[in-house]
Amino acid sequence: MATSESPAPAPLRDAATVVLVRDTASGIEVFLQRRVKQMAFAGGMTVFPGGGVDPRDAEVDLGWTGPDAQWWADAFGTDADTAKALVCAAVRETFEECGVLLATGSDGSSPEPQTFAAQRTQLVDKSLSLADFFGAQQLTLRADLLRPFAHWITPVNEKRRYDTRFFVAALPDGQDPDDQTSEAEVARWIGAQDALDAWAAGLHFLLPPTWAQLTAIAEYDSVADLLAATHEIEPIQPSITPGAGLSGLSFAGSDRYFATLGEQKAPDITL
Repeated sequence: MATSESPAPAPLRDAATVVLVRDTASGIEVFLQRRVKQMAFAGGMTVFPGGGVDPRDAEVDLGWTGPDAQWWADAFGTDADTAKALVCAAVRETFEECGVLLATGSDGSSPEPQTFAAQRTQLVDKSLSLADFFGAQQLTLRADLLRPFAHWITPVNEKRRYDTRFFVAALPDGQDPDDQTSEAEVARWIGAQDALDAWAAGLHFLLPPTWAQLTAIAEYDSVADLLAATHEIEPIQPSITPGAGLSGLSFAGSDRYFATLGEQKAPDITL
């Protein structure tokens, strides 16, 4: 017998996204990647580094400097175990996707990420966990280099859904992100406002969470001001109008998002 009931939403998976920022003479720049079209989620979109939590991200203790798991749990409205996994995922994904390592060595010095190329490959193929990597290399996770920034939940109509916490982090001295990931075809620094202007001109495509974070960052004059600010974090899950596609999304700021939505071109241009 036919039924009019809607299918159950896809299950949510915890995820972490990291907005890397740096100061320039013209304002704050962010590190963005354009994902390859073949990606199952957000293919062809311009995004920040990030990805899903690996169940092993917080399975054992590891060296940790900065706010503890309960502090992050309070910031993101979750439990301490989930918060620890999210912070670990943020550090792991940043290293996997762009080679920036938010850690220090046993002597307190900043490591040279390129010396861990083999471990980076093993993290990507999941033959190595973050805890085992840090333990073997006597590295300490630098939670103090991260700040909580936002919390977005994928709409119920998507086949893949993520409960994503956004972090912001200043680029550590002596490090620079790279494009050595199979998940992105373009990766580069760009001014936050420049990225928004390119979006409005139809030169690349920003999903609402990316657009929202760029909009917030563009309000600040320096990385120091951005990191010092207290960001109100409430979970945002866009509502949908069935059958309306992207234009059927509704969220705080969606009117402004659609007002600046330019005529989108195929994502084969430079960011």
